[in-house]
Amino acid sequence: MADAAVPTVRDVTRGLMRELGLTTVFGNPGTTEVPFLDQWPDDFRYVLGLQESVAAAMADGYAQQTGNAVLVNLHSAGGVGHALGAVFGAYRNRTPMIVLAGQQVRRLLPHDPFLGATEAPEFPKPYVKWSLEPARAADVPLALARAYQLAMQAPRGPVFLSVPADDWDEPGEPVEAPAPIAQPGADPAAISEFADALRSCLRPALVVGPAVIEEGVVREMVELAERTRAAVWLSPMVSRSSFPETHPQFAGFLQPSEAAVAADLAEYDLVGVFGAPAFTYHVFRGAAEREWPSSFLISDDPQILARAQHTRGIRAALGPALRQLLPELPQSERPLPTGRQLPELPPLTSPPPAERVLSVLREQLPADAVVVTEAPTHKQTIQRFLPFDSPEQDFHAGASGALGYGISAVVGSALATRRPVVGVLGDGASMYGIQALWTAAQEHASLTVLVLDNEEYAAVRLLGEVGEDGKMPGVRLGGIDFVALAQGMGCAARRVDDLTEFDRELRAALAESGPTVLHVPVAPSGRRMY
Repeated sequence: MADAAVPTVRDVTRGLMRELGLTTVFGNPGTTEVPFLDQWPDDFRYVLGLQESVAAAMADGYAQQTGNAVLVNLHSAGGVGHALGAVFGAYRNRTPMIVLAGQQVRRLLPHDPFLGATEAPEFPKPYVKWSLEPARAADVPLALARAYQLAMQAPRGPVFLSVPADDWDEPGEPVEAPAPIAQPGADPAAISEFADALRSCLRPALVVGPAVIEEGVVREMVELAERTRAAVWLSPMVSRSSFPETHPQFAGFLQPSEAAVAADLAEYDLVGVFGAPAFTYHVFRGAAEREWPSSFLISDDPQILARAQHTRGIRAALGPALRQLLPELPQSERPLPTGRQLPELPPLTSPPPAERVLSVLREQLPADAVVVTEAPTHKQTIQRFLPFDSPEQDFHAGASGALGYGISAVVGSALATRRPVVGVLGDGASMYGIQALWTAAQEHASLTVLVLDNEEYAAVRLLGEVGEDGKMPGVRLGGIDFVALAQGMGCAARRVDDLTEFDRELRAALAESGPTVLHVPVAPSGRRMY
């Protein structure tokens, strides 16, 4: 036990957290976390989630808005286990997240105690970049400093730290807050080679991914596209919108199958990939039938570079690489590519098609809105009917496919920004983290959630190999009263059954200062995905 005059591990850690901007903590506490939370400082904020996966996904949305790492406090093995789906999501989203988990006291660990975490650092692997349970109590602040550096270092992602409960009262050793690490530039020879190819090709295309918005270089990507007169595609299963989707050179979204990507890129003689996996596939619809065009890939992730085929890899952060590349490219005189054409709206039915609902949302969406989506059935519908006009608008979705991210990330995003925040969620996906609405009400978060209710896990049905009889168990939902659920957790909520009513209620919801849920029944989807 530390002397009263000697700073404890808790004291040193909290001072470090202040310096690193980690004073907003998301969590769901248990007994092994009590010593960390004891005498909670007045300048710290604890955001309570009613389940650990909710806390972690809220933290994910919060970090996406702040651009800084976020700390999530979880409970021993059981709490970490509950949160692992959200940690997996943070890994795929490249979210800088520090998972700080409680552990039983050190004296009991040899006896396999109740609430002890066996081999705690191994549990969240491989979906954390780094994992540790410090050998000494005094090493906890130093471990946190290292965890922060690794979470923020490209490629960003979650890290894990397990701390025995009795460590917090032990004497602490001072630790300096780490300085930011400079982003790596690209090999000048490789950049010149890429620039030569862009100058000499006839029909270039650029494929952009979430690292573009993560590094704040959307404007540079627009300049590159306009200077080279290249068509621009977004990578498959995109987690962030990283290019203005109403730009005349925007070609659309690549779909997550090798054959589809190859077909979409077949007309180009050069493809440059920026900050995106090349490529993420979800389904197999046959191998590519055409040869891949010449291509270059700029990424800060060595794993992406190692697995990419048919491409010249350049390891670098996008900011430095674009600043190296742009001066080597004069304004091209090649013809402008043809951008994508937005499709026509389907006929109005009762309940209305999701396309019609999203069209009304687009008309009312504030120019600076943050939009979080998790509606797998309507993913392509959102891509087609809810285009984003400018880099100031911000769209994000879960890249992992682990449901439950969306409804919690809406809340976390709203806690991090004063901008309007809108969630577009499926009925099935929303039920994976519906408890997040309680946190929204308790924190008085300003947000609007649209639950598009088609009464089924339609994505499973549409992607599944269904026989001629069309039967598949486990996909039918229905009978969920989202208004009652939301109101029971303290949120305003209304059901809207037609577009006129939806238009009116959406306007009202966007004008309100607290959390509002709109339950919107939509027509079943019969269109095949991808």
